[in-house]
Amino acid sequence: MMKISRVAAPLFAAILGFALVPRAIHAQGSSGSGSSAQEPSASSAPTHVQPGQKASNVYQRPSRAVTLHNYLFDSFGPYSLGTAALAAGINQATDTVPEWGQGMSGYGQRVASNYGIEIVTHTARYALAEIFREDTIYYRCDCSGIFSRSLHALHATVTARRGEDGHVVLSFPKIAAPYAGGMTAALGWYPSRYSASDGFRMGNYNLLAQGAQNLALEFLYGGPHTLLPRFHGKH
Repeated sequence: MMKISRVAAPLFAAILGFALVPRAIHAQGSSGSGSSAQEPSASSAPTHVQPGQKASNVYQRPSRAVTLHNYLFDSFGPYSLGTAALAAGINQATDTVPEWGQGMSGYGQRVASNYGIEIVTHTARYALAEIFREDTIYYRCDCSGIFSRSLHALHATVTARRGEDGHVVLSFPKIAAPYAGGMTAALGWYPSRYSASDGFRMGNYNLLAQGAQNLALEFLYGGPHTLLPRFHGKH
């Protein structure tokens, strides 16, 4: 079977292009009334913070600037880089893709490959979320306790918010994106012996990695109950 790397890039670019077409911005109704609430800007609604976790506890759909900011952070920020480096270490230890060899050269190829998977994954999620009009930003749990917050983080791996009220739904973009990343790698830059079944298997691992990133966002990055609140405040 021919590799699809020549068509994957333009097809993916086309999908992203459709997703980036400006959409109409509607005023949000405030909870329990017909009056409109101003949509949060990039400065008024920090990334990876639940707008509804404020005094009024009313969900506010994030602006396009906020969703784009989150996409850039998710794709090129520390968690994607850290995930790529960790996954590359595991691949190195198990000699996954033996054609790439060992040593720093092999490790570098594996880091680049896993980072490419991360970028494709988050770009696919962002593009599909725009098409399906879902809010796929990670929102921290308004709860306490390690178990409850962990369960929330894992649940958010496959769910998103939809509509002006921000109700939670099973999210096709969040489920499909990890498999888009795995499939693109297997059929794109992996050796020719890799097939779609390998891409699906890689997608399973990628979905687990996205859950681990949500756990990091829940416990490590930003907000009063995390380890890096000051860093988040600057983001």
